[in-house]
Amino acid sequence: MNLANRHLSRSVAMQSLYEWDFSGRDNSQLDDIVGKNITEFAPGLDSVEFINRLVRGVIENLEKLDKIITKSAPEWPLEQITIVDRNILRLGLYELLFGDRKEVPPKVAINEAIELAKSFGGESSGKFINGVLGTIYREIGEPQKDE
Repeated sequence: MNLANRHLSRSVAMQSLYEWDFSGRDNSQLDDIVGKNITEFAPGLDSVEFINRLVRGVIENLEKLDKIITKSAPEWPLEQITIVDRNILRLGLYELLFGDRKEVPPKVAINEAIELAKSFGGESSGKFINGVLGTIYREIGEPQKDE
């Protein structure tokens, strides 16, 4: 899958997580939300496997991800972080911690999250996402730093 398709896939995954979060976090609605967003935002995408893997991965690890975000941004309680930023953090953190590093190196996961924040978030979203994910990346020992 090329980089543009991956970026589009992340956008669709983030929008789906946003919608799921915004509408009450009903897991039974997840497949419908993702399907609708693929049809609307990525109709020509050859593979939706990456989108599904990202969304499922975030949902399955939600508690763990939220705990790490809370610990890494103590001055920002999770419910005070905008829904967009919160879900971009979850997505970026999922890729950073649980993603396939050969497929998506840590720096790429962070940069992609920052790009999503610039596209979908507010004025300071990019800086905020960069700060939180950068902190976590350093705390886990900067895997693949020299690659």
